[in-house]
Amino acid sequence: MNILILQGSPNTDGSTALLCEQFARGASDAGHNVSRIDVAEIDFSPCTGCVTCGYGGPCALHDGFDGIRAQILASDMIVLATPLYYYGMTAQLKACIDRFCSANPSITGKRLDSALIAVAWNADSWTFDALEAHYDTLVRYLRWNDRGRILGKGCGTPSMTDRSRFMKEAYDLGRFL
Repeated sequence: MNILILQGSPNTDGSTALLCEQFARGASDAGHNVSRIDVAEIDFSPCTGCVTCGYGGPCALHDGFDGIRAQILASDMIVLATPLYYYGMTAQLKACIDRFCSANPSITGKRLDSALIAVAWNADSWTFDALEAHYDTLVRYLRWNDRGRILGKGCGTPSMTDRSRFMKEAYDLGRFL
């Protein structure tokens, strides 16, 4: 299986990256091909809502998202990875997802597998409620098959994350796909 991680943290060495690395290691150990895009490092514009694409493409914008789109369409699974920013995904990851609209039929037609990896400093019972609702809506709309999620509560720093149970959970999610 070809797995693409869309890593939305602008901190490419932070807690989100640690869990992505563990997931990738587990998936690789299981024989899958894994690649990761740090979307905050790609130069692309947000969707302008021009609807030139007709929600099927091509997009009127030609920038760094062209490469992301090509990798999405070459994948069998998409992993959305993000730290929690005000109870949602990062603006960088959201901007990337917003650009999916120009490839909607291609993305939905693939019936991709998906997973969510998220980290947050706080550990309240409701910490990830809004993010999970958004992810669940994306899964339904894009006709993805949710294969699991790692919700790293109390993972505010890499050292906190490294000592958490979520490192093993991320590895296991990848390993047992």
